[in-house]
Amino acid sequence: MKPLIKTLIYSAAAGVFIASLTTPAFSQEIKLVSKVYTWDELPVETSKNGERRQIAEGSTDHLKYLELHTTSVGAGMAFHAPHTHDDEELVIIKEGQVNVTVGSQSKVMGPGSIALIQAGEEHGMANAGTTPATYYIMRYHDKEAHDIARGETNGGTMLISYSDTEAKPTGKGTRRNYFDRPTSATENFEMHVTSLNKGEDSHAPHTHFVEEIIVIMKGDTQMHIDGQLVDAPQGSLVYLGSNVPHALKNLTDGSCEYFAFQWK
Repeated sequence: MKPLIKTLIYSAAAGVFIASLTTPAFSQEIKLVSKVYTWDELPVETSKNGERRQIAEGSTDHLKYLELHTTSVGAGMAFHAPHTHDDEELVIIKEGQVNVTVGSQSKVMGPGSIALIQAGEEHGMANAGTTPATYYIMRYHDKEAHDIARGETNGGTMLISYSDTEAKPTGKGTRRNYFDRPTSATENFEMHVTSLNKGEDSHAPHTHFVEEIIVIMKGDTQMHIDGQLVDAPQGSLVYLGSNVPHALKNLTDGSCEYFAFQWK
């Protein structure tokens, strides 16, 4: 079973279109642990359309299934055709200009922009710029059946540009709020971007019931995870399980910037 799933994933990366994707059964048996995934350590799969970097796949404290990877495509190209699947999806643009289309919505967005895509909606991404584009993908499925009506009632699919958000001073840097709401796959999902000035800590090590992912968009940082100090340079993704002590410190000679998003 496991080799088959790997082959299907590779074939999709190579340009073979799968119109409807479902959650792999075997991956649900793997429980993700809190960890820093650094950009340079991610395995790379290449195809005629670009590159894919696999980050993690498995179950979590609050999710039946979570899959994380990045996609990089050349100018004017799409990694695959528009498609649907039974997972909710979050897209974060790392670099370049990406035309994100979901149903009748379409928007060209740059670094720091996001798309929250409800389960079952047809969607696609294409590089709309003249340089390579890279984006993070998070696909996830809650432990109960998706509540599409709940997601629609609270805003449905959203395409949010970095420039649409306002940087509010915090005393240590700034914070940009993106959304804080129930979705089709979560009781609540909150997302923001924090910038920290040189030498600043996000806060003292702390815990919370919600799970969290941090994506380092600018600068180099150090994570405190359950008593361990782990470097998290630019491009890193950090998964933090429920009630795991954590904190972040800016190691950059200047400001750093990172996404932080939590769900339950």
